[in-house]
Amino acid sequence: MKKQPFYNVAAVACSAFCLSSSAVFAQTGSSSVAGEDASGSVDILKRDVNDLTRQLEVLKRELDEERSKLRDLRRSVRAEMLATQRGGAAQGMGPAASNGQQGQQGQQVQQGGGQEVAQSGAPANTQDGQASGPVGVAPERNNRQREVAPIFEQPGILTPRGKFALEPSLQYSYSSNNRVALVGYTVIPALLIGLVDVRQVKSNTLTGAATGRYGLTNRLELEMRVPYVYRSDSTISREIFTGSATDNVFQTSGKAIGDAEVSARYQFNDGGADRPYFIGTMRLKSRTGKDPFEVITDCQTRCVGNTTGTGLPLELPTGSGSYSIQPGLTWLFPSDPAVFFGSFSYQYNIERKGVSRRVLNGESEFLGDIKAGDIIGANFGMGLALNDKSSFSVGFDMNSVGRTKQNGVTVPGSVRTVLASLLLGYSYRYSDKTSFSLSIGTGLTRDTPDMTVTMRVPMSF
Repeated sequence: MKKQPFYNVAAVACSAFCLSSSAVFAQTGSSSVAGEDASGSVDILKRDVNDLTRQLEVLKRELDEERSKLRDLRRSVRAEMLATQRGGAAQGMGPAASNGQQGQQGQQVQQGGGQEVAQSGAPANTQDGQASGPVGVAPERNNRQREVAPIFEQPGILTPRGKFALEPSLQYSYSSNNRVALVGYTVIPALLIGLVDVRQVKSNTLTGAATGRYGLTNRLELEMRVPYVYRSDSTISREIFTGSATDNVFQTSGKAIGDAEVSARYQFNDGGADRPYFIGTMRLKSRTGKDPFEVITDCQTRCVGNTTGTGLPLELPTGSGSYSIQPGLTWLFPSDPAVFFGSFSYQYNIERKGVSRRVLNGESEFLGDIKAGDIIGANFGMGLALNDKSSFSVGFDMNSVGRTKQNGVTVPGSVRTVLASLLLGYSYRYSDKTSFSLSIGTGLTRDTPDMTVTMRVPMSF
């Protein structure tokens, strides 16, 4: 804190005291002073007191500013110490840490040999008692912050106030499902009279997305994500009721913009070493992509109860077909030398009214009101920095999808589905503003894609 203003206060106080003493001496030592001269001295004293009051107010404002800077400095130092302990800024670091990630911290805490090094520059005595010159200045080194590789869709690092971050990404997923249908009746448990329908479905999905984030404050950020989806499915089967011995391949694809999303994130508390961070999330998903009811289905007039056609879409959708709202809570727990993170979320899908499905010959099949099942999600993981530039993460992601309802009644054959994946991630920091991250996921349930590969290139401005 500056000391010069207090010297000014002392000088002003001494001047006021001298003036007041002179006035008193003048009044007691000389009885011939005129009344108007006494009143003039009083006016001078009043002006001096007013000047002193104004200077005190200025000093109070400067003191408040210095206290605010001191609070910010303590927060920055605490975040820097946390980053040093766990090897850099992790997923979900608070605003102070994200400021450090962007190079905004003005105070660095250097550590060497496990002990804090003073930065005062004061001379230190050697063993023979002679001063060896200034000490405490740490050797020049790379002060770039290290990151923990992101593996989940919801990041934890908040964008600093007034900063913009752009994250282009590319994701590829592959899945293969086998289905066996028995059409007929059994005479005895080992004898089937009828046909066996064996069907294999192989799906490939490539999604490119552009995500932009802007920090409104150090605790609040806004995000917008716009994906573009390309899908290709191949279905290998034999026609039912034909008895054919030849496999038929039904191929279909679709490419268009996906469902755009808008999110807001807010950090509730100031965490630290061995103290968790809590970040709230609210995500709104549109249905800008082509939904499943817009594409043409391979049915003559109706898909329900129809025996002709495959009942498969001739063009694959790129969107879910419904608006949704997803609140969530992300938590982080730094613990030297790693950081543990995770989140809980609930996605509510809004019901659509008066839905119709398009079939062949330009006709429509009225379906009524469709309510997609809500999704309960949870994930957790651990991140560990390998060095100043690279880091490694491992995590588990699970989503439970509810049953779909039509006109208030559960659709026959619709069951609750569990999607679970094991994810591994690696991140490399190319520069202070650009890094590359790669994550690989493998499905743990039959309904989850067998393999998912995601590449992200976050850039800050």
